[in-house]
Amino acid sequence: MNDINETVHLTARDQLKVLMRLISYTYPFKWTIILAFVMLIFSTVAGMIIPYLVMVFIDDYLTPAVFPEDEITMLIVIFLTVQIIGAVTTYMNIYLFQYLAFKVIQQLRIDAFNKIGRLGMRYFDKVSGGGIVSRLTNDTEAIVEMFIGVFATFLMAFFMMASSYVMMFVLDVRLAFIALIFMPLILLIMLIYRKYSAVFFSYTRQLLADLNAKLAESIEGMKIIQVFNQQDRLQGEFNRINAEHYEYTMKTVRLDGLLLRPAISMIQILAIAVILGYFGLLSFESSITAGLIFAFIQYMERFFEPINQVSQNLSIFQQALVSASRVFRLIDEDILEPEQAPRAEYGITDGRIDFENVTFSYDGRTDVLKNISFTAMPGETVALVGHTGSGKSSIINLFMRFYEFDEGRILIDGHSIKTLPKQELKNNIGLVLQDPFLFYGTIESNIRLYHPTMTFEAVQAAAEFVGADQFIKALPDGYSHKVLEKGSTLSSGERQLIAFARTMAVDPKILILDEATANIDSETEEEIQKSLNVMRKGRTTLAIAHRLSTIQDADQILVLNKGEIVERGTHDELISRKGIYHKMYLLQNGQ
Repeated sequence: MNDINETVHLTARDQLKVLMRLISYTYPFKWTIILAFVMLIFSTVAGMIIPYLVMVFIDDYLTPAVFPEDEITMLIVIFLTVQIIGAVTTYMNIYLFQYLAFKVIQQLRIDAFNKIGRLGMRYFDKVSGGGIVSRLTNDTEAIVEMFIGVFATFLMAFFMMASSYVMMFVLDVRLAFIALIFMPLILLIMLIYRKYSAVFFSYTRQLLADLNAKLAESIEGMKIIQVFNQQDRLQGEFNRINAEHYEYTMKTVRLDGLLLRPAISMIQILAIAVILGYFGLLSFESSITAGLIFAFIQYMERFFEPINQVSQNLSIFQQALVSASRVFRLIDEDILEPEQAPRAEYGITDGRIDFENVTFSYDGRTDVLKNISFTAMPGETVALVGHTGSGKSSIINLFMRFYEFDEGRILIDGHSIKTLPKQELKNNIGLVLQDPFLFYGTIESNIRLYHPTMTFEAVQAAAEFVGADQFIKALPDGYSHKVLEKGSTLSSGERQLIAFARTMAVDPKILILDEATANIDSETEEEIQKSLNVMRKGRTTLAIAHRLSTIQDADQILVLNKGEIVERGTHDELISRKGIYHKMYLLQNGQ
């Protein structure tokens, strides 16, 4: 498995696989492709007829100065008709290929976004958010450019070259073979270009992803950046990545400038010079008409111009393949959320929780949990306390199925958590984090979270239950009040109360509180604590506690240290033992 932020160099075989996979996305639109091909054939044939009509006009009418009105009129009508057909079919061809491109990218983005929703937390632990955003924005845009600017161009070039060559054979077989001599040289230039450009584009796309990641990090942490005066450091890091991106972009530009249009144009000029010289020699033996020379030169240009267009678009093609490979690596990522092996007869009824000898490691080397065992009876509150890094959040992460574990068992109502249906877990386990995340929308939509059957009355009842209804009604638009990104216009306490209401709206049997009062001031904490007490009643609760004063009434307190449970009991029992919990309590109370 490759990290999405790695720079991967594609071999010719890799590029072919990526291209074929991209083409597979066009299969549902086969009739669109067929119609686009028909339009392409018509526009190509129209382009081939024009030089032939001009040749007829020069040789049959202009050179001998004979202008029969009916024949000239007919020739003009045919000429205009062919031009109109060529214009219409070219427009339809471009439109259809653009339609195909946007449909393909639409599906590709859907597949990538859907995959993000199924990835496990291990993946997000090691991949930057900006890098992921870059996959779904910059890289997919590069693929759009390939379909619009390259795919259509390559097909048109193929038809144009083939038809031009046929017409050259019709006019003069020997000259047609002379034109073919230059093809190996053109192919060699393209192979050299592919070899070096693939490396440059790979670095360029990765550095662009790094720029996005650095930008996202800076915007997200702007308050901390300004408070700790880190602007210069971040500016330096951004400038370094930006300079590397510029360096590899310029390498690409220099490669394009050397091996693309200039080189192909030189070959084209050489070919035309050879053909004109051939016509000059041929004129000593037989008469050569001006129309024939004009038509052959036109077909020669039509033969080489598609090659020029293809070479010009090779850079876009290379970028698109590199970008597509990065998107496909995201889609193929195998770090998924833990899978369930559900049994239909299993369900959560009472909410009893059992941890039995659970051992867990994030990296496969260092255990962050060691033989964790405890039981939370239905309706009980079990509090987890300990210093930073003691393993409190890891217990919650495993219970919420954010990470898979292999050693030990976690049971709910006697059933392994791995055998309970995912929807059963989601419906019966409510999670409240210390920093609640609010979505852009309204307060109602943040409580409802687009639950298909939840009524407004249920939303309001949940808000009243946790004590959030009072402040919500005081807002200008009440439950329709606009929530900006992350709820930035609301206070910490208000955001937390909305998170409480969101959790209670589904009436879970088990409640998980991850330091739900850690970011709340003392005055607000009292109100929040009242809501928590109401929420906990009749529900099995696992609570990570930062402030020991908030969990003194817990039925059981587990004290963790370096991934192990070192003390357990009620508040009074732990105080009387004068162990780690007692020391923590004294420190928090300034004693």
